[in-house]
Amino acid sequence: METKWLEDFVSLAETRSFSRSAQLRHVTQPAFSRRIQALEAWAGTDLVDRSSYPTRLTPAGESFHAQALEILVALQATRNLLRGHRAAGPDMIEFAVPHTLAFAFFPHWIMELNRDLKRESGALKSRLIALNVHDAVLRLTEGSCDLLIAYHHPAQPLQLNTDRYEMLTLGEESLRAYAKAGPDGEPLFRLPGRERERVPFLGYASGAYLGQLVDLIIKQTPLPVLLDPIYETDMAEGLKAMALEGHGLAFLPASSVRKELKTRKLVPAAPSGSFELSMEVRIYRERPEVAKHVKPGVRALWAHLLQAGAGPLSAGAAPRAAA
Repeated sequence: METKWLEDFVSLAETRSFSRSAQLRHVTQPAFSRRIQALEAWAGTDLVDRSSYPTRLTPAGESFHAQALEILVALQATRNLLRGHRAAGPDMIEFAVPHTLAFAFFPHWIMELNRDLKRESGALKSRLIALNVHDAVLRLTEGSCDLLIAYHHPAQPLQLNTDRYEMLTLGEESLRAYAKAGPDGEPLFRLPGRERERVPFLGYASGAYLGQLVDLIIKQTPLPVLLDPIYETDMAEGLKAMALEGHGLAFLPASSVRKELKTRKLVPAAPSGSFELSMEVRIYRERPEVAKHVKPGVRALWAHLLQAGAGPLSAGAAPRAAA
């Protein structure tokens, strides 16, 4: 197995064209085809249906597409983690961020933040360390990062000592069910579903933070729900990829499906106000009075977030200091 084979396959799944993907991957089409064949030999099954045009994936290929995305994201996260062991300079702010927020929230938020800071004191230098929730919190408690950004819900709070750590709320977003849109623009799958009909369900793996919130949503609904779990993963991006292929419905944060909702590739799979909950996006740091050392950039960033309470942040809500 070579990682470039996975990258080739993901490209082919997106373009549905061997010639176009070969161009994008900067190889000849015969070489690109051989690499896809090598991947299929490794997998032990056909991943591409070569009897159709444009190119389609086989059922096995569709399933492997989501896995390939997940593997590539995990490899990138591991690379970021290893690079994170290098000592950061005094002007580099290190953020520990769970994967979903690293993809869906952080890029836009840091862009808006830099735009504001340039007017005040110049753009900040940042390093993103993408991890699962447990490991992201561990980075903060071990002093291996400067700031932690994470979701918060009262039913699933992070267990951080408030005498040692403080937080600000950057905004809120919803967690709700989405499914691929059919030709009529309606979701292929919906909740609560027809009587006695089991709805194909794409779920989070056991122990995943968002998975526990999905369990809470299901338990709190007064409507009978019959879910047929057909796939699970730790990552929202993996669930979104499977939902886009029409395999079932998935509960996803609103920020992770912003583009797909605009293009109507995904649509809400339940009536508005049902089967959903709101989460806060919070930023945490070790209190300056107990921290061994606080970078000047972190102090400036925190002060800016406090002052920004007079106007909205990019997440859509003004920050509030922790009680």
